[in-house]
Amino acid sequence: MFSVPVLRSAAPSFLRATRSLPIRRNLRIASRPSDLVGNTPLIDLTPLLSSPGLPPPPAGTRLVGKLESLGPCSSVKDRLGRSMIDEAEAAGLIEPGRTTLVEPTSGNTGIALAFIARERGYKCVLTMPETMSVERRMMLLSLGAKVVLTPKETAVPGALAKAKEILEELGDDGYMLQQFENPANPKVHRETTGPEIWEQTDGMVDIFVSGVGTGGTVTGVTQYIKGSPEHCLPPLNPSLHTVAVEPMEQMLLTAAKGGQKIGEQGPHKIQGMGAGLVPSVIDLDIIDEIMPVHSDAAADTAFQLWNYGLPVGISSGAIVNAAITVCGRDESAGKMCVAIIPSFGERYFTHPMFGGIKDSAEALVKQPLPEPFDNTEYGFATPRG
Repeated sequence: MFSVPVLRSAAPSFLRATRSLPIRRNLRIASRPSDLVGNTPLIDLTPLLSSPGLPPPPAGTRLVGKLESLGPCSSVKDRLGRSMIDEAEAAGLIEPGRTTLVEPTSGNTGIALAFIARERGYKCVLTMPETMSVERRMMLLSLGAKVVLTPKETAVPGALAKAKEILEELGDDGYMLQQFENPANPKVHRETTGPEIWEQTDGMVDIFVSGVGTGGTVTGVTQYIKGSPEHCLPPLNPSLHTVAVEPMEQMLLTAAKGGQKIGEQGPHKIQGMGAGLVPSVIDLDIIDEIMPVHSDAAADTAFQLWNYGLPVGISSGAIVNAAITVCGRDESAGKMCVAIIPSFGERYFTHPMFGGIKDSAEALVKQPLPEPFDNTEYGFATPRG
């Protein structure tokens, strides 16, 4: 027996001729990292509605998550970062090689800005509360950004004050994109996230649940689906029930809507939400419900998602916790709820919610190998360990 080598030149002549022709192909190749932003998938989370300890969900209720964690830098803020930089470039407000971008951030917006700044040739200085995870700081530094930490007690307002000080020092060479005020924030969600959700659910979305950091996601998506005369958007589903989620320990949106705060107010552990201010880009009038979720409940639900096979951060836990509550109501029978999954979980391993897992990981020790290995060569007392 012998084998005949397969040679590339042995291809039929007609096939070789075809390969040389200018055939049009539907190639999906991004030309730069920021071109990968958007078009994130939906995943069915309905089994979570039947988790132990919960009453049976109403018949026909469906919960799905939009995995913004699958963006190029693993968060919903990738959309915001690209949108703000694109708009500023189009307006001639910034210039690669000259402009230094300065922005206060709780982390993920900064990461989005840093990766696009690196892609396009901008310097980037980011101010953030000292409570933000080490993973976020490492991401920013690895992407070439300068990171300036501010006191945790002042939350984002303190980071904003520091950013303004740095901007003043830079003069004309500095530019602040101002995520909490920039109209490009909700705009990108009107133009991308909202249409994606509508198309992916075939127009069957009845409930939309999103956390509020800047308020751009919840505002833009709701404007697209409910309709917005101001932005020439016809109503697709004017009955959409929009739920904005905030930390129970910092109920500023609830108070802004005339509601009562629950329990002690102050610092919380839900990174990416509850910035310590009511952002000017959020449209509270089109939001039907503000739902507070405690940091502990958010962490518990985040671990549920990990057990489901989805590595997410604590803000995702808060959003899905609220979504599960809404889906459990009788009036949610037969309805579809879409919840934003804003970021990937690996970014949060130094967060207190992973303290026990970190301890377990650090307590792991090597184990002896079977025969014929001599384990004394690997630091064990005997050949068998």
